[in-house]
Amino acid sequence: MNSFVLHPQLAKDTVFIGRIAGSQLLLMNDARYPWLILVPEHDDLRELHELTEASYVEVTHGIRQISERLQALTEAPKMNVAALGNQVPQLHIHIIARRHDDHAWPGPVWGVGEAVPYNEEEQRILVATLQEQLLG
Repeated sequence: MNSFVLHPQLAKDTVFIGRIAGSQLLLMNDARYPWLILVPEHDDLRELHELTEASYVEVTHGIRQISERLQALTEAPKMNVAALGNQVPQLHIHIIARRHDDHAWPGPVWGVGEAVPYNEEEQRILVATLQEQLLG
């Protein structure tokens, strides 16, 4: 039985898409960017290097697969991938499709303006699309 619990801040800021690569795949509730978060379902880990060798390979393969598919889906010229954890200590990896005309370009997305939440219908359609395109 898995005792994994998603950090409360991640649960508050995201929408569950599904599971891939031994991880939860989440959508950041900020319509300004195509922004996904991959959270390996392991308790008490903060860093990628803390994963077992097998889990590390599985998670990094998942990052690559999600990045490739999200880039193809959004036609974004740049993908940002980061595992910061400065504010949320639970190991999680941000995968963000970036465009030269996005709200924060060329800087990082963190701390730039206020998040713009998806409306209910946008969110429902986007999650269904992401489930089909990224997990299917």
